[in-house]
Amino acid sequence: MDHFTSLETLLLHADADEAESAIAPPLYQTVPFSAATAEEFAEMNAVARHERYYRRYGNPTQARLEKIVAAAEGAEAALATASGMGAISTSLLSLLSGGDHVVAQRSMYGGTLSFLQDMAPRFGVETTLIDQTDTEAFERAVRPNTRLIVIETPSNPLLRLTDVAAVTGLARDRGILTFADNTVATPVNQRPLDLGVDLVMHSVTKTLSGHSDVLAGIVAGRADLVERIWRTHTVIGSVVSPHDAWLALRGLRTLGMRAERQNRTALALAGFLSEHPAVARVNYPGLEAHPQHELAKRQMRGYGGLLSFELRGGHAAAERLIAALELPVLSPSLGGVRSLVVRPAAMWAQELTEEQLAEAGVPSGLIRFAVGLEHEADLIADLEKGLAA
Repeated sequence: MDHFTSLETLLLHADADEAESAIAPPLYQTVPFSAATAEEFAEMNAVARHERYYRRYGNPTQARLEKIVAAAEGAEAALATASGMGAISTSLLSLLSGGDHVVAQRSMYGGTLSFLQDMAPRFGVETTLIDQTDTEAFERAVRPNTRLIVIETPSNPLLRLTDVAAVTGLARDRGILTFADNTVATPVNQRPLDLGVDLVMHSVTKTLSGHSDVLAGIVAGRADLVERIWRTHTVIGSVVSPHDAWLALRGLRTLGMRAERQNRTALALAGFLSEHPAVARVNYPGLEAHPQHELAKRQMRGYGGLLSFELRGGHAAAERLIAALELPVLSPSLGGVRSLVVRPAAMWAQELTEEQLAEAGVPSGLIRFAVGLEHEADLIADLEKGLAA
């Protein structure tokens, strides 16, 4: 498949198996596989990530998912896990040891921040949080024991950007690994590995699977790093179910079309909201008024299906608007076929304290809007009616 470069084609064919005649991939539900001889068993046991030994080590359905995402991201290998947080936690536990230091962004998914701020210190790992829009802040935060830089761009939920090439350049010069959450952008809009990142992860639950019926995560990058994470993975056991992997495969086939539609609709909604008198601020990198719009044009092919905004009436007005909307449902996710709306401060209240939310720059009245596949005119009409209320 190396001669096919378009993402749409890779999503359909990167997992092709000449020995399999079925058009739809088989679902391998079994946990253990059998060996015909003692010699074959010993060989299976000795091979890392064997697809037909024991499900915690690998699975043929899971392997197909990994092949597609690796191809989509331009990675040597990928490892699927039971959730996005499974991918994050397993990766960080694999890459870090007691006494290590991490540089990370203040504006980032709440689960990642919770791991770095609350769990990592229990293992002797210290984290410095910086403003991702200040590229020089990454360099100032680096210490002799810095082993990893963690980024997310665009960030969830503030849609701030990190200059990926600049950060990976300074990290590479110092022998520091870089780990990027690409969930919001997806490989349709951005490929961090092309910009120098060592490892990229996704919550497959979101846009990659795209139908709000999958719980899975994935990490992709250099083969040696992925195998290192896999060895921790077999101990932690954050194993994706074959059924979730199978559903994710089905969703990935249409990722290109879905993401492009969500890109267009999100840009239209962001434009509408930015001109409405009840709206105080809109966060979306596709808007020319976004302070990092030029950076977005430089490192992204599209701007994604996630946006956030604040109303002039603050928290109370946000709650009234959410209650008045008919099409988007109140739900804590993104990237599905139905539009979802939520206040991130309420969604992350169990993971981050009020002080940590304030440090991350997440105001209580912020509304996050995850665009689905409804027609943009209907979503704008619904927002217009809700804002009037």
